[in-house]
Amino acid sequence: MRRSGVNLGDIVIMKNAPTLQIPGVYHHRVGDIIVTAISDGFLDGNLDVLRNITEDEARQILTANFRPARRTAVNAFLIWSAGRLALIETGCGSYMQPSSGKILANLKALGVDPADIEVVMLTHMHPDHSAGLTDMATGLPHYPNAELVMHENEPKHWFDDGAMAKGTDREKKLFFQAGREQVLPYKDRWRLFQKGEVFPGVTAMPFHGHTPGHSGYLVASGQDQLLIWGDIVHVPEVQTARPEVCMAFDTDTKAAEATRRRVFDMVSTDRLLVTGMHLHFPGFSHLVPRDSGYQLIPAAWEQQI
Repeated sequence: MRRSGVNLGDIVIMKNAPTLQIPGVYHHRVGDIIVTAISDGFLDGNLDVLRNITEDEARQILTANFRPARRTAVNAFLIWSAGRLALIETGCGSYMQPSSGKILANLKALGVDPADIEVVMLTHMHPDHSAGLTDMATGLPHYPNAELVMHENEPKHWFDDGAMAKGTDREKKLFFQAGREQVLPYKDRWRLFQKGEVFPGVTAMPFHGHTPGHSGYLVASGQDQLLIWGDIVHVPEVQTARPEVCMAFDTDTKAAEATRRRVFDMVSTDRLLVTGMHLHFPGFSHLVPRDSGYQLIPAAWEQQI
């Protein structure tokens, strides 16, 4: 039998279709610096953690954007600069849902040995950012040669027993106890900042509110810039359309909202390329004003680095 000049008898039917995606890795050039987005997977959650919006309103926004559920991407970023290698964030490790904790596998697929990473930078110490620092079973660091860089307010807050006593049981376990377990193996290699350059071409910017030391990182080289804004948003479609929407796990919701509005205004006015830990992978986007809020415009896929 023939169809369009093809002998169907010569066609081999593939019996085993793919069951896994290719590794979650994507590169972007910022001048002389390469930023590599690494997917840690995703987390599914409910809408009851959103504040300053009803669940029905949030669901309507998500449905209108073809996202009827709150599925939160978890991203990390390698920074290749001046012959050195850094990692921003470490993902969820084994502390959270099995759909997350993929960073080490994706680093292996990329051919990166965690021992070659010189610096690990955290935007803050929540478990979806810091829980991949240390092996939960053995207590050994996954990045044995890395400095741990973060804002000075982070360990000050999460090691405060008084602050922990005020938290829910979940917060005590996942935010305070897990954070302490994860960062303590690096204690002799902590480098704490207030702001300023923390790695060649990478400047820390305090974006406090979500946590007391929550920070973003501006990557700049030549005429190019990229802002890695941390957790400015958790549910992108909802919080860009409605910047007043906060999360139950913001330590200071008023400060988190004020910071989000300030960062949105800066990014949209300066037409700055951004990415973040909870933008849909790989996350590189622009932000533009839309109605009373904003809209993210994903950057075009780049074939060449």
